[in-house]
Amino acid sequence: MTTQQVALVTGASSGIGKAAAAALAEAGYEVVGTSRSPAGVPPVAGVTFIDLDVTSDDSVAGAVQEVINRFRKIDVLVNNAGIGSSGAAEESSLDQDRRVFDINVFGVMRMTKAVLPHMRARKAGRIVNLSSIVGFIPQPYMAAYSPSKHAVEGYTESLDHELREHGVRAVLVQPAWTNTDFDANNLQADKPMDAYAKQRGVFMEYMAGAVKEGDPASVAAAAVVAAAQDSKPKLRYTAGSRVRQVSMLRRYVPTSAFDSQIRKLNHLPG
Repeated sequence: MTTQQVALVTGASSGIGKAAAAALAEAGYEVVGTSRSPAGVPPVAGVTFIDLDVTSDDSVAGAVQEVINRFRKIDVLVNNAGIGSSGAAEESSLDQDRRVFDINVFGVMRMTKAVLPHMRARKAGRIVNLSSIVGFIPQPYMAAYSPSKHAVEGYTESLDHELREHGVRAVLVQPAWTNTDFDANNLQADKPMDAYAKQRGVFMEYMAGAVKEGDPASVAAAAVVAAAQDSKPKLRYTAGSRVRQVSMLRRYVPTSAFDSQIRKLNHLPG
């Protein structure tokens, strides 16, 4: 058994996952990153890559067992693997919506269920789930992605209450728009409709600009490290000043004013 803390990071081949894996390695963790195609992932200093598909029960069980067999423990699980989606709610099929939830929500649940027996037995462990700024506010034209992150928020908060007596904590990291390839990897609506075409185009332009001008992935990575390391963890770690500001507005600004601001930011009429 290594004397270092062992962190398992899903979706670590790019974006926030890659930055978080590298930051955890730099902080002294033994880091295992996952990818669906680890052979093609460029090396990341201090990170060992293994194969994992979070939508497969067998793949999840095998990956977790592989880490435990090698290191005899998992101290931190970072549930980062996810997929975006764009388009009006009416424009996406239920099959496409299920695809988003299978990765973003049930992937988190599969990984959590796989590591919990081990963490409970050791009476120690930290589960860090990646949420989003749209995990606590609405996002028009992301009507599958946004609720998937809302679900991760509710799941994590409920889970944390269950686990504290067993020495395990579950916490959230909430990034704002981040300058990664996120928008390029979005699922596009599989049943596009003329009724939404104009506003969907406006949204896509808005999102591309928000991502381009977003925080570097290192901002979210720093929040992941803090969430993993804090001896008295908070439930939510906001990554960057923008998320903190929006979170405060969501709490204290009147609903009608917040609603108007959402419509203004998304260039929606009325």
